[in-house]
Amino acid sequence: MSDLDLLTQSLARNVKRCRSERGFTLDALAARAGVSRGMLIQIEQARTNPSLGTVVKIGDALGVSITTLLDYEQGPKVRIVPPEQAVRMWHTEAGSFNRLLAGMEAPGPLEMWQWRLMPGDASSSDPHPVGTVELIHVTAGELTLVVDGTEYPVPAGSSASFEASTPHAYRNDGDKPLEMTMTVSVPPVR
Repeated sequence: MSDLDLLTQSLARNVKRCRSERGFTLDALAARAGVSRGMLIQIEQARTNPSLGTVVKIGDALGVSITTLLDYEQGPKVRIVPPEQAVRMWHTEAGSFNRLLAGMEAPGPLEMWQWRLMPGDASSSDPHPVGTVELIHVTAGELTLVVDGTEYPVPAGSSASFEASTPHAYRNDGDKPLEMTMTVSVPPVR
């Protein structure tokens, strides 16, 4: 079984399990997540490979991390994630990418990401639930962080934190690759 097949089946099983645990109907989850009922059916039947944005919206609506939705092993309290099991969720032809390194529920979803943005590349994000925060540490290059339309330069060695409940984006306006580590904390669903 390919890695993609494994992730598709894990996503199907975990979305259905989390939805059932919360007592959400397909219609209720679709409304909370802002995705169609048909898309949820396809996901729960492992018949589609949804975009990163769709998976994030479903995770936010369920109050769980992407790691939880993609986890194919219900492991021990300590979980070591070898490099080959880190999940690349987004990439461009220029060589930009993000990779989900690790995550857990504590008490809401908590995720750690590795990012590389090549010169001229950018990635935007829809608002996350109120109370979501992101922490960023730039290790190479300079990030142009855009939060609610305002640009913030974040050079190598610097860190930034912000409330992520407004539109935000990450840009590399420089001429060198940008590398950063990001942690995202989402409040639990009430």
